[in-house]
Amino acid sequence: MDRNNRRRPLADVLAELVATARGDRKASLVVVNAKLVNVCTAEILEGMAVGVQEGRIAYVGRKPEKLIGPQTRVVDAAGRYLAPGFLDGHCHIESTQLTVTQFARAVLPLGTTGGFFDAHEISNVLGLKGLRLMLEEARRTPLAAYMQVASCVPSTSPELETSGASFGPEEVAEAFGWGPDMIGLGEVMNFPGVVYGDAVMLGEIEAALRAGRVADGHFTWPSHDERLIAYAASGITGDHECVTKEDVAERIRLGMYAKMRRGSAWHDVEETIKAHTELGLDPRRMMLVTDDRSVESLVDEGHMNFVIRNAIRQGVKPVTAIQMATINTAERFGVVRDVGTITPGSCADMVLLDGHLADVNVAMTICAGEVVAEKGRMVVDLEPAAYPEEVVRSVRLAGTPKPEDFVIAAPVAAGTLTARVIRVQENHVETKAEQRPVEVRGGQVDLAATAGGLCKIAVLERHHGTGGRSVALVEGIGFGRPAALAMTVAHDSHNLLVIGNDDALMARAAARAAELQGGAVIALDDGGAELPLPIAGLLSDAPFEQVAEQSRRLSEALQDAGCRLNYAFMTLSLLALVVIPELRLSDKGLVQITAEGISRVPLFVE
Repeated sequence: MDRNNRRRPLADVLAELVATARGDRKASLVVVNAKLVNVCTAEILEGMAVGVQEGRIAYVGRKPEKLIGPQTRVVDAAGRYLAPGFLDGHCHIESTQLTVTQFARAVLPLGTTGGFFDAHEISNVLGLKGLRLMLEEARRTPLAAYMQVASCVPSTSPELETSGASFGPEEVAEAFGWGPDMIGLGEVMNFPGVVYGDAVMLGEIEAALRAGRVADGHFTWPSHDERLIAYAASGITGDHECVTKEDVAERIRLGMYAKMRRGSAWHDVEETIKAHTELGLDPRRMMLVTDDRSVESLVDEGHMNFVIRNAIRQGVKPVTAIQMATINTAERFGVVRDVGTITPGSCADMVLLDGHLADVNVAMTICAGEVVAEKGRMVVDLEPAAYPEEVVRSVRLAGTPKPEDFVIAAPVAAGTLTARVIRVQENHVETKAEQRPVEVRGGQVDLAATAGGLCKIAVLERHHGTGGRSVALVEGIGFGRPAALAMTVAHDSHNLLVIGNDDALMARAAARAAELQGGAVIALDDGGAELPLPIAGLLSDAPFEQVAEQSRRLSEALQDAGCRLNYAFMTLSLLALVVIPELRLSDKGLVQITAEGISRVPLFVE
């Protein structure tokens, strides 16, 4: 059933809700004997009942008898907590490598009933067609799924990287015409473009504001930099690139919503939450989000239930933490009339919690008045989506990768040169720009003769078959044996990213990833592992349980090669994201991000 048939506008059903609240019409579902988590007042109300009609809440009170008829489903909370369904205020579904349907299957039992999803990964590959596919599939799930129009396709400019599509103000305006669930403009990563008046970036923000939508941010210059004020002056009112308590403080002081991120590999809540717990700032403009979570972490840790629990462990009161993932999020996007609270007229998205509130132990999930999950399992079936041929055949290389494609030519025949090196930081999105001595033999960089455990990193253009390719150096991978990783998940342009210390293995892994029409492949001298991702080279068409197992085998193979980074795949997939400091690689070459701006830099230091 299309979600729109379950989530009808309040104006269409208000008469039925009023009649039910009076007791003249029996409710379709009633939850009784609940401890209601009232996020409007930050209090717990004992002995409460909630009545549902037409997918919305008709009644919140203590006299449910008048609502119950022969056809009413009665859920006895038996003194357990009843909270609003959890909302993820910034999430890229593609980062899970799951389809929207399988993502819903994974997170609904965990209490996530909705989210605000920025599909800029698939948009960078397939353009508006990819965004529309995600939206239409989301509408067929129980989730209150709001989509954002990708603002940066590509993330910066064609001079710095090659993507599969390009968005401007016209594309943004067109997408907002698809319906009110196209909720806003996705994270504006080209923050220098906004600050310095780039016509395209300002035009996209203008298109969002004229459509009555909000614009989300992505500002990675230091928060005390006054250019943040110029960024906020553009109308951008939310930002998830907060890594310190000061980042949070500066944003909310400017009227923005600060999104505190706990992804699989981005552990920012521990520091950012101190804006509330140490600085004592009002939390109503603070939100908890995931940004990127792998399918493994969904299975092993959870989704928003885990993020809320983690915030509570940092000293946040349980009700306050729940507010940060419900009402705060809904208010930020202007949809608090529909989601984020348990109040009359709101959509009946609720979670029943076992045990102590701080445990955030989800026992039941209700979406639009329908019980969809109990005891950690779905109790309704979701139909898989179908994808057209061009969506599952999106990898177009100029030719089969060969070992010589990964040779780094040097400007001297032999000797020692100083090279720029990307240094990976575990559990952080930022890299460090380092300079390291490298040995040259026969006019090529010789890794075997170079100390420090460096690897090669390459990006091969895969959208248009141009043959574009660049090769550089990276440290912090940890490979202790010949190994290579190739993947078409390479934020945000999602070209073919290859990391390794052996040219032949790099070629083998890259060729296999192309043969799979997308995915992640680890090549070792005695085997390896692979995760096929045929949908746009980003998503699997398999059930989430199977994808999680394939992803786990990939992680084990990486560990076997010596790479023991926490959720390494997630961290490594960002090494081509040329809008995050300090040094990245695209198909056009090395890109350095500083306080002065973004620019290409040569591999060798003069």
